[in-house]
Amino acid sequence: MAKDKDGEGKTALLARIAAALDRLAPAPLGATLPDGDAFIWEPAQGGLIAVPHVAHVHLSLLRGVESQRETLLANTQRFADGLPANNALLWGARGMGKSSLVKAVHEEVNRSRKGEADKEKNLVLIEIHREDIDTLPLLLRTLRASKRRVVLFCDDLSFDKDDTSYKSLKAALEGGIEGRPTNTIFYATSNRRHLMPRDLVDNERGTAINPGEAVEEKVSLSDRFGLWLGFHHCGQDEYLAMIEGYVSFYDLKIAPEELRRRALAWAMGRGGRSGRVAWQFIQDLAGELGQRLDD
Repeated sequence: MAKDKDGEGKTALLARIAAALDRLAPAPLGATLPDGDAFIWEPAQGGLIAVPHVAHVHLSLLRGVESQRETLLANTQRFADGLPANNALLWGARGMGKSSLVKAVHEEVNRSRKGEADKEKNLVLIEIHREDIDTLPLLLRTLRASKRRVVLFCDDLSFDKDDTSYKSLKAALEGGIEGRPTNTIFYATSNRRHLMPRDLVDNERGTAINPGEAVEEKVSLSDRFGLWLGFHHCGQDEYLAMIEGYVSFYDLKIAPEELRRRALAWAMGRGGRSGRVAWQFIQDLAGELGQRLDD
């Protein structure tokens, strides 16, 4: 009798351990694209995590990057319409609206489709973290079965020495026996035009047995992006235009001369001018004025 009780106790203990492990384990990855227009790819947490509201600014507020804005919008609109379009690399100066532009374009394309009854025609935005690039083939297999058009977005993409995950991205963009699904496109932002530090490229040239091949292997990744959009530091006039655009859009109550004086002082205190600096100034100003920055 005692042995039977011991056996029952061990069985119950093992059942509790198994249940606890099931709770700790990530949910199985979904085989289809869920409902919604925006997701974050979290393979360790069960796959696609829905984002009910994407943090974005209105497309018209992105000043100083008008050419880049129109080019990316046209490319995205063509893709959403089922026409050929290019993967895009937005590279250049920090704080000049690269990631903001991707999110604003996604919102603008879907806003223009609001009159359509079929929500399946809305463009889907999926953000994939730099650390999960090597799982991109798994995500593409899920998306391949979907009829929806999907923009895959990686913010601040770059690769360092001994990092081989860029090979997964190269294969996903163009290579591989399956190829990239026709219903997906890849947008990435980076401070580096070739997605890796200049000193790393120079080091490869100086130390490799065949310098040309070593460099080509790494920098050829950026060639997979048919569309390169460069972002550069803005001048004073562009910075002030950004500020004035925000003030007008959010109807902030401040005299023009006072606005100019304070905006320039803010940029001087930050040691530079950029779209990010302009937005941070607007947040500070709106808070001081007691006004909200709701869309």
